Amino acid sequence: MSQGKGQRRVVVTGLGLVSPVGNTVGEAWENLLAGRSGIATLTKFDHSGLAVHFGGEVKNFNVEEYIPAKEARHMDTFIHYGLAAGMQAFKDSGITVTDANSERIGVLVGSGIGGLPMIEETHTEYTNRGARRISPFFVPGSIINMISGHLSINLNLKGPNVAAVTACTTGLHSIGLAARLIQYGDADVMLAGGAESTISPLGVGGFAAARALSTRNDDPATASRPWDKDRDGFVLGEGGGVLVLEEYEHAKARGAKIYAELAGFGMSGDAYHMTAPNMDGPRRCMVNALKDAGVNPDQVHYVNAHGTSTPLGDKNETEALKAALGAAAKGVVVNSTKSMTGHCLGAAGVIETIACIQSVIHDIVPPTINHFTDDPTLDPRLNFTFNTPQKRVVNAALSNTFGFGGHNACVIVKKFIA
Repeated sequence: MSQGKGQRRVVVTGLGLVSPVGNTVGEAWENLLAGRSGIATLTKFDHSGLAVHFGGEVKNFNVEEYIPAKEARHMDTFIHYGLAAGMQAFKDSGITVTDANSERIGVLVGSGIGGLPMIEETHTEYTNRGARRISPFFVPGSIINMISGHLSINLNLKGPNVAAVTACTTGLHSIGLAARLIQYGDADVMLAGGAESTISPLGVGGFAAARALSTRNDDPATASRPWDKDRDGFVLGEGGGVLVLEEYEHAKARGAKIYAELAGFGMSGDAYHMTAPNMDGPRRCMVNALKDAGVNPDQVHYVNAHGTSTPLGDKNETEALKAALGAAAKGVVVNSTKSMTGHCLGAAGVIETIACIQSVIHDIVPPTINHFTDDPTLDPRLNFTFNTPQKRVVNAALSNTFGFGGHNACVIVKKFIA
């Protein structure tokens, strides 16, 4: 990230992931490269009364691998996913917390919506059985900041303890703002990320009412089809992702493995519409990230796009990408891992940044699956990695997220060079 104002280099030393395509980084990366969809008919509740019957659910997840069942019962599922991803990442980093360093390690893990399923369930209990049935754990079990709160308590992290909420952009804002805390000296290490679990009657029903979701109930696995001519909306997903961000000299001193450098972070606001995108906001956001990283457009080799599979959003992002990168856009590999995960809302940006980091490490970009028909309104010169992974040198990768409310964030990760 920018080295002005005495700012310090920020590197990634730990990764954690829970997602529709796998509950560890290794499992998810293998499935992304293989083009395996994590989208299927819903199993969590009776969806017969809804217009949409499918989504990207997390599968085979056992919260008791991370916390006791007694504690887990008092938390909404999004907290489970955030805790799991955070604990994975922290273990992966190899950091040992001591009295000497605990005040220099912090947490910034948010959620786009938070504990909607627990809110629904508690309201049903209240309606059916009265106020005495409202749990004293209801409020702390459903509010967004409690992923950070529980990680801080469980891991004895006494540095900054914060949570961000910016809808679909939450994950990338969390990463970028946590990196800024390190840059400006408020912490040496930060757990940063997001989690979401809103596959529930109101979650699915609400997005369906807004006509934002795909309605391909007969073929869920191919419903998320970014940039395809027949795309008809996004697929709701869930999960959690956390990075351990660390000041470079601190990581070097303890002999940490370094996955990548967090080179740039950009933000912008559309100032346009509550839910509809405009081109200029995302364009400015990408430009800001490039400027912060000190990277020219032709030095970006891979873009993990927001790419939600909506008719308007995919075209809008394509135009913004061309405007931000200029002539270099036709040389960039672009993909959307949402074709396999669905849209994991507050977790999406972190899951996708982890994909960027893996591409930087392994020099390969996962496919955008489910491409059947070219969209004649999109620039044919752009490389969307349709249906097949592509091997290429990836020295720098850009991850985009754009959320309801006109919230935009982009991060750039680079191969680490000491």
